[in-house]
Amino acid sequence: MGSSCNVISMALLACLVLNSLVFVAHGGDFYQDFDITWGDRRGKIFNGGKLLSLSLDRVSGSGFQSKKEYLFGRIDMQLKLVAGNSAGTVTAYYLSSQGPTHDEIDFEFLGNLSGDPYILHTNVFTQGKGNREQQFYLWFDPTRNFHTYSIIWKPQHIIFLVDNTPIRVFKNAESIGVPFPKSQPMRIYSSLWNADDWATRGGLVKTDWAKAPFTAYYRNFKANACVWSGKSSSCAKTNSVSAGAWETNELDAPGRRRLRWVQKYFMIYNYCTDLKRFPQGVPPECKRPRF
Repeated sequence: MGSSCNVISMALLACLVLNSLVFVAHGGDFYQDFDITWGDRRGKIFNGGKLLSLSLDRVSGSGFQSKKEYLFGRIDMQLKLVAGNSAGTVTAYYLSSQGPTHDEIDFEFLGNLSGDPYILHTNVFTQGKGNREQQFYLWFDPTRNFHTYSIIWKPQHIIFLVDNTPIRVFKNAESIGVPFPKSQPMRIYSSLWNADDWATRGGLVKTDWAKAPFTAYYRNFKANACVWSGKSSSCAKTNSVSAGAWETNELDAPGRRRLRWVQKYFMIYNYCTDLKRFPQGVPPECKRPRF
């Protein structure tokens, strides 16, 4: 018994050593981690790489993308959204691959008139097909302070979190024929753009350009994720989060209670309950337990 325990202990030690070699850490730095890809200087990095801003005016919006691609992991970003009258604007923060059969995991923040709440729009695309929208009001003003928006992407499920509170779980339902994003590496993208043809009250409220420029701010990016090297995933760690933490991040009982609380009091649209949209029956993943 004792010798077998020693063998197991040595195996565990070897595994830990191997993991320490696989995971490589560095701190979040927007200069190091991202490229501003469009907007003609409307996107800016400052405070020594610790803060990034995107702006929108009548001429153009702006956007950035990660230098690295990821295949599974946890992504965290703190955002402070456009303040005041943000009607017509959309701040998008998402993971996406490329091509007509791309996968995508979306946060989109739909602006509104001063005093009216933002709408947080979420969606999951698999093999180029989305139409899996859930929308929420937030339980705070997202323009006054920074708040953390996170995606946990695992082969088993995708979890959307706000300030570490789960708001949505999209489970792998391949066993009943529903595609799941698990083979295409994705980059992190964000953009601030004008969408006043649909974003606010279905396009009834237009962007007030007298309030421009509109600006959103980003800080404290963290990615505890597997980095795609072009041929395979290295599972290299990209910040100081403990190695493998996201891998065991199942929803515990308090997490499930918080998820039910958000979905009961703050969810304003769920494609799974939209019978007018799906008169022939809701998509098959909607018929499975949510948690």
